[in-house]
Formats: sequence, C-alpha cells, structure tokens
Amino acid sequence: MGYLLDPANWEWVFAGRNFMFLVERFLNNIILALITMALSLILGLIIALLRISKNKVTSTVTGIWIDVWRNLPVLLILLYFGLALPQEAKEFWVDIAPGFLPPQIRSSGQVIASIVALTVYNSAVIAEIFRAGIQSLERGQGEAAAALGLPYWKAMRIVILPQGLRRMVPATVSQLITLTKDTSLVSILAIQELVAAGSIVNNTSGSPFGGVGVPAPILQVYVVVGGMFVVFNLALSLLSRRLEVRERKRVGEVETVTGLEDQISIKPI
Repeated sequence: MGYLLDPANWEWVFAGRNFMFLVERFLNNIILALITMALSLILGLIIALLRISKNKVTSTVTGIWIDVWRNLPVLLILLYFGLALPQEAKEFWVDIAPGFLPPQIRSSGQVIASIVALTVYNSAVIAEIFRAGIQSLERGQGEAAAALGLPYWKAMRIVILPQGLRRMVPATVSQLITLTKDTSLVSILAIQELVAAGSIVNNTSGSPFGGVGVPAPILQVYVVVGGMFVVFNLALSLLSRRLEVRERKRVGEVETVTGLEDQISIKPI
C-alpha cells in the first residue's frame, strides 16, 4: 500500500503533458464508444423486431445471426473485420472522416473496422435485451391495441415498444458500459486509445513527447487509466438512474379528466 500511495510514484501525472496525453487518447475511446452506441441501438432494435417477426424464416435467420455474433469473443471479431474489411472501405473512412475528429481517428482506416466489429457484436447483444423487454409485456397489451384497430406495426410503435424498452433501460445501459470498456481492445488494430497510451507513458518514463521525464510506474499509470473509465461509466449509470426515476414519475402521474361528464352533477332520483 505504501508503494501505491508514495508521492514520488505520482509525480509523472503532473510532469509535462502526461495527464493530457492520456485524456486526449481517452477521447478516442469515447468517440468510438458514442458512434458504436448509436449504431448498436438502432441496429439492435431492427434486429429485435425481426427476431420476433411472425415470419418463421425471418425469425430463424435473425436468431442464428444473434447467436453467432454474441457468442464470439470481441477480440476475435475485431481481428476478423480488421483483416477482412476491404482496403477500399478503410480508405473511404479516411477520406470522409470529419475534420473535428482527433487525428488518430481520422487517419486510421482500421477505425471503420473497429466500429463495424463493435457494432455487430453489441447490436446482437442489445437485440436480445430488447426482445426480452418486448416479450416480457403482458399479452393483453397487444390484444388491447388490436381491439382498438391498430395495425401490428402501429401497435408496436405506440403501445408495445415504449413500455418494453423502458423496462430494459438498466440492462441496456449495462451493455453500453461494457461497450465502452471494450473500446480498449481496439489497440490490437494499431489504434491509439487510453490503455495503449498508458503503456507508452510507462515505457517512456513519463515522457511520451521526448525529453527527460520522471518514472511512471505501471501500477500508478493504470490506476489513472482505470479511474478515467470509472468516471465515464459512472456518468452513464447516473444518467440511466435519472431516466428510470423520470419514467417512474411519468407512469405514476394521473391526469385529471376534464370532459363534460365531470362537469355534470348527478343527482339522486
């Protein structure tokens, strides 16, 4: 414990631009995570709806797709798309990448391979979460919507999905947190992210930009790296809880009926 808390082992944090170097590389993780989150949620919802389709062929094919991708290691999927994705696709990313993105994200064609790999895996997992949420609703919800004359897809959009997805907020956020942590694996495709940056700081004695640095013990470096992930993922968890509380309040609110029948006093005969 004394080794961990020794002030001399933490001097590297304040020396030069070591801490900012880690923050800048962590921004790469966050950008990859946010892009993949958006794509995974959209694709996951589409896959979930196909999975519960009444068409047996569609449902079966989608089920096989989900089972294959969600049971493969993320590292293997990253390697697969890093090698299998056409070079033209990687060059296309470099050409169209917005200028406001960090240079490490704009200039690496393997970024698109990472996005595709993480999206394919996480959309399969999220699809199962959404499917479970939708099918957990009482059967009467769908029957009531049908009794009102709503077609299947309209009933799904207005009645089923809002309730089912609301139930799956905790599980969905948990998977998004896992997604954020999985972005640390993209270093295998030579993308500079936070964990790789931590190794650079440690290997260069706390001076990744050259010159004379101070020793950066690997334990302290990775404590800082882990702390950054904790802060970001904790923010996601707090957002999830706020959404849950907000939805509970909305469900608990009872609107006052102000129709004509409320204005007519019924007198006993």
